[in-house]
Amino acid sequence: MVDHPITYNSGSELKLNKKLYNKSAYLNTIDTQFTELVPPPPPVVEPVSVDEFFVLYNDLFYEIPKEGEVNSHQYLIKTSVEYVGSQSTSNDIQALLNEITTLREENLVLQQSIADLTLPTNDNTNAIS
Repeated sequence: MVDHPITYNSGSELKLNKKLYNKSAYLNTIDTQFTELVPPPPPVVEPVSVDEFFVLYNDLFYEIPKEGEVNSHQYLIKTSVEYVGSQSTSNDIQALLNEITTLREENLVLQQSIADLTLPTNDNTNAIS
């Protein structure tokens, strides 16, 4: 570093000092990085384990909206069914549909039996008169 005094004469004396640095001293002394203009690095996010996910899910359960395209229980069900498949659900539904069909058939048979018992037949009417 070298000091060079500069003198300007404009009726009064003003002394300015200028500091000069050689290249290596300059780079060691002056920070030439533009750190103020660079955005801060993103925060480091640690991955969440499956156990931690379910703890968070249970904590947030009632805060999660029931319906919505994303970030909702409806979205979780839709994406989970797409991933797992709906075969077990389809099997359960088919079993229930089969049971409904059987119960409807039994109901028709019972209704016919009731109708047969309550309607008078020709033999019964002739016997009364």
